[in-house]
Amino acid sequence: MKLDRSDKSLLFSCTEIPDVFFTEHMPSMDGNYLKVYLYILFLSKHNNNVQITDLSKRLGLQYPDVTDALKYLEEQNLIIKLPDGYSITNIQELELTKLYSPKVSSSPEDLERNSKNQYRNKAIENINSLFYQGVMPPSMYEYIDLWFKKFGFDEEVMLALFNYCSERRALHHAYIEKVGEAWASHNIKNFNDLEAYELKQDKLNTIIKEISDKLRLSNKLTSFDEDLVVKWVNDYKYDMSIIELALKKASSMKNVNFNYFDTILTDWHEKGLNTVEDILEYQQSRKDQTKKIKEIERKIPEFSYTQSTFDNLESLYDN
Repeated sequence: MKLDRSDKSLLFSCTEIPDVFFTEHMPSMDGNYLKVYLYILFLSKHNNNVQITDLSKRLGLQYPDVTDALKYLEEQNLIIKLPDGYSITNIQELELTKLYSPKVSSSPEDLERNSKNQYRNKAIENINSLFYQGVMPPSMYEYIDLWFKKFGFDEEVMLALFNYCSERRALHHAYIEKVGEAWASHNIKNFNDLEAYELKQDKLNTIIKEISDKLRLSNKLTSFDEDLVVKWVNDYKYDMSIIELALKKASSMKNVNFNYFDTILTDWHEKGLNTVEDILEYQQSRKDQTKKIKEIERKIPEFSYTQSTFDNLESLYDN
């Protein structure tokens, strides 16, 4: 890479970094990529020929790490690849270009929208103040505007979204958008929707913990197992009292198998058994039928019950 060298003493020179770098790029940048960027930003003032191997040795990084860093910086438009090296881009100009969209006049629709957006603008100001100490990245304003349109959240839900991500120390736009998509998939639009969703999640988390405790599991449930629990609770509308009836079958199992429980609970659901009483009555009827069959076999020895009247699934309830 070609870099110019000045006659100024390093002792008195400074490398300036725009504040927008700290809000837009640094929070999500890998540490090695940051080292490479800062160092080539420093070297760019001195216009010297610097090889990637030199950067590798100087920064204590492996050669592939340096090339990966340069590729990342290029993708982020922080540097531009030239035939004989790289050029450092002006971050402030890039951000200004993204944010500046000239408009000759405002239509009546724009004026009405601006009037309605006063409350929304206040919500954005609160997000900036509460979660970014007044220095929210400029690009975040665009993301918030996009999320309002994409997810259909009201201002209270948007504030709650940022609060949720802040509590998890994950205020990067990619994580915020992921959580927003999850909320939107549950048709959350206003704060009442969010409260109902949170109550449902609390109930689900409580049941997951109870299942883990009942089965004395040392590890957390896998995502696949949790998906099954979500089906039992949300789709089948089963509470813990019904799920526990299926879990009791685990006493005769060497290894816990959630697919086994799912088979039982799905069969109950398909048979329209929606209460503990329905299930206990059904199980008792199966036992009574089995008992009658055995009595017939004892009375008629030559009677060979070679083909089961019941399928393997129903035999689960005879124990």
